[in-house]
Order: sequence, then structure tokens, then C-alpha cells
Amino acid sequence: MANAFVTGGSGFIGGRLIERLRAEGHAVRALARSTSAAERIRARGGEPVPGDLADVAALRAGATGCEVAFHAAATLGDWGRREEFERGNVNGTANALRACAEAGVSRFVHVGTEAALLAGAPLVNVDESAPLRPDSPALYSATKARAEQLVLAAHRDGFSTVVVRPRFVWGRGDTTLLPTMTELARSGRFAWIGGGEHRTSTTHVDNAVAGLLLGASRGAGGNAYFVTDGEPVVFRDFVSQLLATQGVPVPMRSIPDSLARGLALAGEGVWSALRLPGRPPLTRFAYWVSSQECTIRIDKATSQLGYRPVRTIDEGLDELHAEAS
Repeated sequence: MANAFVTGGSGFIGGRLIERLRAEGHAVRALARSTSAAERIRARGGEPVPGDLADVAALRAGATGCEVAFHAAATLGDWGRREEFERGNVNGTANALRACAEAGVSRFVHVGTEAALLAGAPLVNVDESAPLRPDSPALYSATKARAEQLVLAAHRDGFSTVVVRPRFVWGRGDTTLLPTMTELARSGRFAWIGGGEHRTSTTHVDNAVAGLLLGASRGAGGNAYFVTDGEPVVFRDFVSQLLATQGVPVPMRSIPDSLARGLALAGEGVWSALRLPGRPPLTRFAYWVSSQECTIRIDKATSQLGYRPVRTIDEGLDELHAEAS
């Protein structure tokens, strides 16, 4: 893997991926939609390519001469406008696939997510046979499912496509998940739903990157692979440990599951009907990920890719403590 092209290289997973690729001696180009994004890419050792996911020519230019492409860019969030999620996750993925194929890339690795399987029910001990849910009422889930369908369908001779799905990505450099939880806890707006005692799988960012690299080198084209930290954890225990790395006391407030479910449904209904600005206090997607079991099997990645977590949860927590001190 002498040359690689990365979308989303200024983000959490993409940035750590660039660092790992450069540490192993690979040349990396990465799409940069702003000056600040370009600066972050350079700081990690990558060569920024000006453009965004709507710019097929820029994508093609960045991918030309690269053997592998990693598509980590996505529109994130539990609430927003349908057209934004469609543009970022569906159209953007279609453009990246087209550009990389035209540029002669031989392997396309897509950063997937277990969210593409979420439509309101818990995910209990699931594997890659669980169906994607492009019909999900959550726009992030629906559009990430459709994006993955595009990636898997694009596999053909000379253009091999693979999906790697981490779950609950965390670790040093997180710009989304931990900062959001920390702000909620410090402002007194954090509450456990139903006590938070459900189990969840997690994936340290280094484990996610390890899975992406194995997907690039060993993945069977047209296949998806889950990667996690290994054994599931109790949601409340793990989130409490994460917050402790930021010096935040464990929140004690809890609300009943039935109340939270009702608030999410009612809030989304009111915001959609009245076209209110901002976001509901609680969305269905946030309710799902905060209250429902999500446990993932990684047998396929273990057997086919030789995947093993490279970072333990304790090591990742120690790193966060050190970063915050």
C-alpha cells in the first residue's frame, strides 16, 4: 500500500488513520474542504487536496496514483435536514466511488457503522448477517445504510470494495462524542435512560484504524466487517469512566425508559410539524443509542482478517487521563 487517498482526513477516525499510514511509511493524500481542514491534514503528515464530496474532479485528482482509498467522510448527527444527510452520506459516497474507480484505485474501504442497522430495536449479539436499514426513521442510520449498499454493490474485478464497521468510536482526539457528553454532564442536562445498565460494544479509535488497514489488505471484496474492543461493557460504567477522564463526576440523574421514548417521539413530531429551529431535546436516535443494548460479534473480522484489538479499554482510558492532565 504505497499510496493512499483519504476522505474525512481532518476528522477523528480519518486523522488517526493518516497518522498510522504515515508512521508505516505510506504516502497519503486527503480531501480538504477548508483551509483549517488542510492544516489539520498537514499536521498529521498528509497532503491536502482542496475540494469536497460534491467535487468529483477533486476526488479523482486526489485518488489518481493511489492503490487504496479510505472513505471516512460523513454527515454525522442525530438530527438535521434530510437533504444534508443525503448529500453527505449517499451522494458523497456515490461520488467517491465513481471518482476512485475512474482514478484507477484498486481497493475502496468504507468506514461503516452499526447505526446502519438501527431502526428502533436493540441489536443483541448481532453479526454481519443482520440487515441494513435504509428504511430507518433516523436520517443518519438510513443514509449510512444506503451508502453501504452503494459500496458493496460497486465491487467488481479491478475495483474491490470493503466496509469496516466500528461501534461507539472513542479515544484521544475525539471531537464529537466525548465533548458532547462532557458538556451535557457539566451543564446538568445529562441523564441515564432507564438507569443505563444495558450492555454495549465499543471501539477505540486505534482498533478502528487497525480494522480499516486489515480491511484494505485482507478483506474479501463486497463484504462488511464489524470491529470492536472485544467484550461488551455496561453502558453506564463505561460512560462514567470516560467522563472521569475529563474530571466530570458521575451523573446521578435518571429518567424512565418509557418517558424518554415518549419525549423523543413527541419532540421529533413537534419539531418536524412546526419546522422549529434547532433540535428536539431528545431524538429517537439518541434514545436508541443511550438506552438499548448494542452488542456486536467480531468473529468474521477475527477469522477472515486476523483482527485483534490493538488497544485495550484500560490503555485507552489511561491515554485520555494523560491527555486531560
